[in-house]
Amino acid sequence: MNDRAGRRRARRLAIGTAVVLALAGMNGPWLYRFSTEKYHQYQIDRPEYKAENGKWDIIEFPEEYRQNTIHAALLRTGKVLLVAGSGNNQENFDDKKFDTRVWDPVKGTIKKVPTPKDLFCTGHTQLANGNLLIAGGTKRYEKLKGDVTKAGGLMIVHNENPDKPITLPAGTKFVGTKNGKTFVSKDPVVVERATKNFDKRTGRFLGNTPGLGRIYVEAQKSGARYETGTQDNYRIQGLSGVDAKNTYGIAQKLALDKKDFQGIRDAFEFDPIAEKYIKVDPMKEARWYPTLTTLSDGKILSVSGLDDIGQLVPGKNEVFDPKTKKWTYLPKTMQFPTYPALFLLQNGKVLYSGSNAGYGPDDVGRDPGVWDVDTNKFTKIPGLSDPDRMETSGTVLLPPAQDEKYMVIGGGGVGESKLSSNRTRIVDMKADSPKFVDGPTLEKGTRYPQASVLPDDSVLVSGGSQDYRGRGDSNILQARLYHPDRNTFDRVADPLVGRNYHSGSLLLPDGRVMFFGSDSLYGDKANTKPGTFEQRIEMYTPPYLYRDSRPSLSGGPQTIERGASGTFTSQHASSIKKVRLIRPSASTHVTDVDQRSIALDFKASGDKITVTVPKNRNVVPSGWYMVFVDDDRGTPSKAQWVKVP
Repeated sequence: MNDRAGRRRARRLAIGTAVVLALAGMNGPWLYRFSTEKYHQYQIDRPEYKAENGKWDIIEFPEEYRQNTIHAALLRTGKVLLVAGSGNNQENFDDKKFDTRVWDPVKGTIKKVPTPKDLFCTGHTQLANGNLLIAGGTKRYEKLKGDVTKAGGLMIVHNENPDKPITLPAGTKFVGTKNGKTFVSKDPVVVERATKNFDKRTGRFLGNTPGLGRIYVEAQKSGARYETGTQDNYRIQGLSGVDAKNTYGIAQKLALDKKDFQGIRDAFEFDPIAEKYIKVDPMKEARWYPTLTTLSDGKILSVSGLDDIGQLVPGKNEVFDPKTKKWTYLPKTMQFPTYPALFLLQNGKVLYSGSNAGYGPDDVGRDPGVWDVDTNKFTKIPGLSDPDRMETSGTVLLPPAQDEKYMVIGGGGVGESKLSSNRTRIVDMKADSPKFVDGPTLEKGTRYPQASVLPDDSVLVSGGSQDYRGRGDSNILQARLYHPDRNTFDRVADPLVGRNYHSGSLLLPDGRVMFFGSDSLYGDKANTKPGTFEQRIEMYTPPYLYRDSRPSLSGGPQTIERGASGTFTSQHASSIKKVRLIRPSASTHVTDVDQRSIALDFKASGDKITVTVPKNRNVVPSGWYMVFVDDDRGTPSKAQWVKVP
């Protein structure tokens, strides 16, 4: 604990002790009846306490508007998009009950929005036009081993014809050449044509490389006797002539094992003005648990996820062009676990911090590094502590963004491991040879920590659980403010609601931070009762909003070009010490690659503040931003919205 935090803790204790002694002196019996809970409430409501520690408040929507919020994004209107899809509820999925809400945290209004597909476990990111791109979601819920009645799995379809692709409809039957068992496809599949290979020196034909298609198949009938134990080749019924000769299937074990979630290809833009989903071109690959990241050219990278047969997408990544609304594959493959934390660097390359949300081999794509998307070169970054505990860790670009320092927070072992990390690790990407070094530690190993950048350059780190999905009643009711300038944590007021899996946080334009979701596996310490999804919103008001006054900010242009300036009005212009341009968040599964706080150069004159936006588009990707000004006490204004084209 640093000295400053120790002094703050001692001062809080001294004030609390003085109050207790004073009450005891006045009326002992009354103090006896004064419950611990009421006393705690009295203490955290004191102005002195809130001015040092902030305050948490619970917001509970009217019953008709409650939902299991999985995803949230701040819209340029100042409203919040809350997306549940089926909300990790199989009954909702079966009934095609998919939910979205638009909530105005200032007016308190809530609007239900028609949701076209199951956007549970989708990917999302802010677009330059202010819309939110949303891609992927759920095609099928997982089936646990005891619930699977028909043997099934992955069939790789081979096409050795170099002249044309072949399409197999849903319901195609595959018959094992050795085992004689018949399996049926659930969906149509397009199998690309074979590739002709030639010797580069002599031009001699070397043969064909078959085109491949992946499809989920299952046995015609239920029961263990229809399982297969080994690989087999499969004839495809309904084909004749050249097609029958050139097209066949190969499958490994087809069994009654657990079947993972399956993804969808659908993609949408959410329009914050019309408050509706707009369908765009679907992705090339179906994805469940993908990450979307803005690239240097303004296109959107879509990475990882489980595909439409429940398999990890085999490194086939793609980009969305916001101008054409179309997706195209990257020319080479690169594989990551699901929901990888990918950030655009100032040199146009992409940082993979190692944070992820789980699905994928434990020995593929787990190392942090820098990915050159153009050349497909990946350079590992050394020094990461607890490298085997990176699932469910959080990563945040520390403010200001120009410093290009990233913090990785907590994390856990692969899958349902009980292991968790209390480490923070920091990497300076401007160093000649970047490497991770440990930052201040957390009190407990922490999965699912939430981190939100605040306009005073501190970072709020809160929540999470010590064990997988809060198992063993391990939710962590603690919050801290991290200060990048001195590399320390200060403990602040404790949250009232536990947050683990399927939770997130967003900075709001008024300087508060909202928290949503949490999906505990169990509801008791003994792990005997099923958990209940947390539908309440919690709002954290930081200490800086309990000061006597805050600087004003008004007027100003709606658009400022990179490298250009804009002038705002403030009655407190002479006291302004810094200006921050903060990109709105899009958060899910401990993944928020959008948020960044950019320092702006500024000049004050009279009641005017003129700010200048940096020229580097990799520092300031195109889009809508919040402009905050901070006074000499570190108190921020309310934000003004501005577009950087």
